[in-house]
Amino acid sequence: MTEAPLRLGIAGLGVISRFYLAAAERLPAWEVAAVCDLREEALAPHRDRGGIGCHTDHREMLAAGALDALVVAVPNHAHAEVCADALRAGVPVCVEKPLALDPADGRRLAALSREHGVPLFTAFHRRSNDRVLDLLHRLPPPDSPVRVESVRVRYLERIEEHIGADTWYLDPARCGGGCVADNGPNAFDLVRLLLGETPSEVVAARVTRDAAGIDRQAVIDLAGPGGRARVELDWSYPGEVKDVLVRLDDGTELAADMLDGRPGFKESLWHEYEGILGDFAALRGLPDPARAVDGGLAALELVAAVYATETTPGFPAPRDPSPVPGFPQPREPHPTPLPESR
Repeated sequence: MTEAPLRLGIAGLGVISRFYLAAAERLPAWEVAAVCDLREEALAPHRDRGGIGCHTDHREMLAAGALDALVVAVPNHAHAEVCADALRAGVPVCVEKPLALDPADGRRLAALSREHGVPLFTAFHRRSNDRVLDLLHRLPPPDSPVRVESVRVRYLERIEEHIGADTWYLDPARCGGGCVADNGPNAFDLVRLLLGETPSEVVAARVTRDAAGIDRQAVIDLAGPGGRARVELDWSYPGEVKDVLVRLDDGTELAADMLDGRPGFKESLWHEYEGILGDFAALRGLPDPARAVDGGLAALELVAAVYATETTPGFPAPRDPSPVPGFPQPREPHPTPLPESR
């Protein structure tokens, strides 16, 4: 007997929501049951679709019942509130990174998840990237004498090319900061994926801010039991580079270009968000659903550690996209920003 699809609610109908909506349409395990946004113009296209509830308040959507799960894709500063309300209502949550703006809020959400026995899943979509998965398969097995020595993750882009009308990204009070707060969690989670789930610590953080005080570039060095890592972030890069380099202790270098084979703007996100919803569905029935929050909280704590230890020595932002043979050239900026906001 075929199981009925899980009824999904989506809070926040902006740039990122399109990938969830498309993934839910393609995956038989899900159906979109309700959407929520403060803006009527964002809700309007969904009002014509039968069977989808449209709401301007997430509490109203939760109170209407009949949701098996909720995607939280509202601006960063509202993550903690919306997640907490869903967890108290017993609705599993898939939240866009960062989990919250403050580690204390992240810990409170983790406690709510445990208290109510409800999964709280941070959407680290790069874990579903096919080039990253291929890189994982090329790493030496646990019983190999060869070990991972270091990891470098680069997240370089011009942020204005990616936010469309979503100007809250450039408001530190709503975003939580700049490139460290928003792109940092994805990069830190890739370090965790490749070096093992043991915690890493920030050993150096060099941050460059613009005249408004927003962090636009950062180079962050991490160290932990699994090895060393460098994370390079740039919100002013003329193009787009998202890649990973792993160095083994025998001198071997293994690389993954997360955009490889998908030249369209944000094209890699379509398959990555299918992976997110696939992994989210698999959380149902876990004996300890709260363990799903660990990665989101670990990344959030690293963001806080960077801001606590940063220096600003006027170092040059990372500009050379190909210091290692075979690494990708930068993408040209997308000529027309997308109109939606998350």
